[in-house]
Amino acid sequence: MPDFIALAAILGLGMLIWDCIEVGRNDAANLVNAVFGARVMSRRNAVMLAGVAVILGAAMSSPVMETARKGIFDPTVLTVGMALAIYISVYFVDTLLLYGFSGFGMPVSTTACLVFELVGAAWFLAGWQNVNGDKVQKVILAIVMSIAISCIASFLIMRIFRGAIRDHARDRRAVILHGPWIAGAVLTGLTWFMVFKGLKNVPAIKELKSATFGEYGEGLMLLAMWAGFTLITHLLLTITHRKWCRHLFSVTAVLGMICMAFAFGQNDLANAASPGLASLNLWQHGDGFDSLANIASKVPIPMWALVGCGVLMASGMFTKYAQRVTRAEVNTASQYDQVALYAPRWCKALARMILPASWQRNVLSPPPSVTEDQKKIHYDTLRATVITAVSASVIAFASGRGLPVSTTYVAFAAVIGTGLSDRAFARGDSDTKIGRAIWVVTCWFIAPVIAMLATGIVATTVYNLGITGLCVCMVGNIGLRLLLKRRADRHEAAHHPGTDGDASTPGTTA
Repeated sequence: MPDFIALAAILGLGMLIWDCIEVGRNDAANLVNAVFGARVMSRRNAVMLAGVAVILGAAMSSPVMETARKGIFDPTVLTVGMALAIYISVYFVDTLLLYGFSGFGMPVSTTACLVFELVGAAWFLAGWQNVNGDKVQKVILAIVMSIAISCIASFLIMRIFRGAIRDHARDRRAVILHGPWIAGAVLTGLTWFMVFKGLKNVPAIKELKSATFGEYGEGLMLLAMWAGFTLITHLLLTITHRKWCRHLFSVTAVLGMICMAFAFGQNDLANAASPGLASLNLWQHGDGFDSLANIASKVPIPMWALVGCGVLMASGMFTKYAQRVTRAEVNTASQYDQVALYAPRWCKALARMILPASWQRNVLSPPPSVTEDQKKIHYDTLRATVITAVSASVIAFASGRGLPVSTTYVAFAAVIGTGLSDRAFARGDSDTKIGRAIWVVTCWFIAPVIAMLATGIVATTVYNLGITGLCVCMVGNIGLRLLLKRRADRHEAAHHPGTDGDASTPGTTA
């Protein structure tokens, strides 16, 4: 048993690094979609900026870490071998699942996968009674509610903003008239949810909130914040004339992306780090009930470990497979007519059945356009602002409450919500766009089932076979990874030939 504990802990730390990269490859890729799709920044520059925000957010992820590490099941009723088998099996399945979906350009929730992986492993090894059903239901409800809130909020906000700006997001007269109050509303929302909700456990923020919102009331303070941001924006637009008018919504979109990346680092770090850190604690504190009780308590996590995991997640955003995820999601709700996307035939057929004919006569999104170097503009900057602002606010609010929600689901829901508001799906390859959205959502239901069953089987193998089980599962993980890579690369060559270079270069994002 001591040899198994040591080997499993060492392997867990190694796979923690691997899993952090996979989370960055799939989930974190969604952070830059709106800014890149609007051509505000190149993908490379957007990834570097978002990566810094992810690292900063990772340093403040402890509340969510506790939920993911010990909230899904009770480790104190397990043996040390069972607990280690559960934690290490999560990595065997998670790294493979995320890698496979990323290879096919499919955004999938690392949060949902983690929750159901822990559920499956605990269920198979210790029975359903060991699973904290209330906590699982709470997390699932938070994920579902975050999707609904993100989609509905982005739809309504986009409709209000679009009614004011129309397709003149860079027109000086329209921006001078409506830009200040729109930017004021966006900045107020980001400040409220990112600072006063997402960072509510920080002592300085807690004192500031008590002295302002606690003293004068939330309604009055939010109104005052909106008025202040609106006035500052109006003064900047008046002083700088055309320059700020052309780039106002580009700036708000980038600010939203930074806030979204910070919130992602707070929330999604737990998905990759908690099993490995729990395994390390088991190894450090010996065998028996004391070490298991230690896992279930609030063990301080070193700052360097949090920052290191953030760096690993940020590095995953630079990979080729992350570019595939970005390109596919950008194209799914693009305002451009022709897009390069794959969707199964049954998804396209279903899309043609549900697409209202009236949409084709009442498209609200700007007409298709390209940049000076002939790159397609998939979103205008106003829509990019709504996507990033709503996504950041929802994720930050959940992080402040210690709930691990899905960045992928929230961001994708915002993209779909703004697309529905603009009726962007009615243009050009409408059946392909809606069909791809249907296929993505279908995979959202498939992935947790695979995660739960596969992790249960892997955990049983590791627990019963010990070191041999670890070796068998590691070989199986690598073998399946190579198989998925070949199939994903063939799929990419068939449906997106010549697009695996830098996604910021011409022609790489159709």
